[in-house]
Amino acid sequence: MNGPEIHVEFAPELLLFVPRARPTGATKAATDGVSSLGHVVESLGVPLTEVGALFVDGREVPAGHVPAAGESVTVRAVEHPQRVPGAPLRFLLDVHLGTLARRLRLLGVDTAYESTDIGDPALAARSAAERRVMLSRDRGLLRRRELWAGAFVYSTRPEEQLTYVLDRFRPELRPWSRCTACNGLLRRATKDEVADQLKGGTHRTYDVFAQCGECGRAYWKGAHHEQLVAIVERAVAARAERG
Repeated sequence: MNGPEIHVEFAPELLLFVPRARPTGATKAATDGVSSLGHVVESLGVPLTEVGALFVDGREVPAGHVPAAGESVTVRAVEHPQRVPGAPLRFLLDVHLGTLARRLRLLGVDTAYESTDIGDPALAARSAAERRVMLSRDRGLLRRRELWAGAFVYSTRPEEQLTYVLDRFRPELRPWSRCTACNGLLRRATKDEVADQLKGGTHRTYDVFAQCGECGRAYWKGAHHEQLVAIVERAVAARAERG
């Protein structure tokens, strides 16, 4: 696009994607009289998954609005909590977010995860087919049109990633109800049912078990249980504070 210009001002949260708009939060963009405002915003670097309301000269417009020369555009960040209509809230994470996937599953959040790099087209297709919110740090993936819904994970730290996702989407928490390995639902199990997975010391020490109904993996309150309890307690406490 190399036509007349518009003025575009971004919310502070979005400046990560638009280095040219720093430090004021504003930049100029060319128009061609055909491309939508959504396309213009994406061409500046911001995935539409991160965009909330759009305003042109003070009035709210849809992403399909075709901007005209001289218009002043305000781009807001998506509101929290974000509502995803039309399907149960569930997620799909790419290969780089394995720790986040396990922690979401620990909290009972329906979370699919690809442990190998199957490529952006396949991830986007799965998001659409299963109506899952795609979580990723890959901006190109989040710009794919076939996505059901998506969100950029801003931090590289699992603790901050989890806090952000829970704040942005406010999923229902059901701790200890899902398998952290495969996302299947857990059920109570007897020692005899999981005996083939227990070493001698574990078999003698523990009597309460759960088992995944999908992959069969056994769970008990082992050496790392206190660390997991701390993750769950922090998430539940933060949810209670938000109301």
